[in-house]
Formats: sequence, C-alpha cells, structure tokens
Amino acid sequence: MNLLHFISAFLGDGSHWQGYDGIPTRVGEHIQYTLEALAIAAAIALPVGLVTGHYGRGGNALALIATAGRALPTFGLLVLMTLLLGFGLVNVMTPLVVLAVPPILVTTYEGMRSVDPSPVDAARGMGMSEAGILFQVELPAALPLILSGLRSGAIQIVSTATIAAYVSLGGLGRYIVDGLYQRDYEKVVGGATLVAGLALVTLAVFWAVGRVAVSPGVRRGTQAP
Repeated sequence: MNLLHFISAFLGDGSHWQGYDGIPTRVGEHIQYTLEALAIAAAIALPVGLVTGHYGRGGNALALIATAGRALPTFGLLVLMTLLLGFGLVNVMTPLVVLAVPPILVTTYEGMRSVDPSPVDAARGMGMSEAGILFQVELPAALPLILSGLRSGAIQIVSTATIAAYVSLGGLGRYIVDGLYQRDYEKVVGGATLVAGLALVTLAVFWAVGRVAVSPGVRRGTQAP
C-alpha cells in the first residue's frame, strides 16, 4: 500500500469527518493553537523589533536572543513545562511561542534597518514625531520583510503544533500520535497530510495579505534586482 492509498482511504472514510475526533474538529483545534501562539509571539517580537530597528540599537542582542531561541529543543521544552506545571495549554503555547519569536523579531529589525534613510530624514526635517516616522514612513516600507517573518513563524507553529497531542490536547497531532500507538498508519499519514495542507494554506493566506497590505510601489521595490 502506498502513501496515496493511505491518504485516499483516510480522507474518504466518512467516520473521520464527524464527531469529536473528526477532521473539522481537529483542524479547528490546530488553527486555534496556531493563532494563539502566533498572536502571543507577535505581541512580544513586533514591538521590540520595531523600536530597536527604528533606533538602530540592540541588533547584536537580538541576534543572540534569536540564536538561543532557535537552539532550544521544542519537545524538550514541552516536557520541562509539563513537569513543572502539569498538563495544560500553557505547556504547548510556551514552546510554540519560543519557536516563533526569533524569525519575527529578526526580520522586523532587519526590515526597519533596510528602509531608505532619505524619506526618514525628510520626515524628521519636516518635524514629524518619532512615532509618526516609525508608523507612517518606516513601517510601510518594512512591511514585506515583517510579513515574511510572521509567515515563517506561522509555518513553524503549524508544523510543530502537533506536539499538543503529547500532553493530551487536540489538534492534528492526535491522528499522528494515536495512529502510531494503534499502529494505524492510515491515520498517521492522513494526519501528516492535513498538517502539510494547512501549512500550504498558511502560505497562501500570507501571500494574499501581502498583496493587499503592501503598497504596489514597495512591492516592486522588494522585487527589484
């Protein structure tokens, strides 16, 4: 039996589309974990990246933090949080947020530092406040890189949120964990396929957001050789 047969059998089974263990329920749980972790990571990383990038200070410290965050083993952090706090959603959110903060933080900082200084100097010469320069001049120009960081963080969360199943929570990881335990490889392959599909949908969503949120002039500038 090949992978395509496993996928077809899993998705074609009507019992997998209903009930508490149905695909719609598990996909909804997975999306919930992803959105919550991404929102927390963005709330931490975006302000820090914007401010440090605006003033051009702290780049080395951010690089060190990002390197440390990437070096932490996600599953090991999950086990540690579970030992400290017991079972719960916080245990899952912590490693997912730690995973997503570095790409958002670094790309936000780099995006702010890559802004052409000429319009920034002109805005400052016209008496615009630092907050006005940040949000009205620098942020729109840095938005493509900022969105790329959010996209990277979201993809990593979608791919890693399967760890929720290891602490008795839901999401698409339930199919993988339960399938391995039951030796039901149809369920394992089906769950992994749904995770991959959700990652592709995430890419499409960020592409659409970029087309809407980024001005055509800035978009052409980022595509120029």
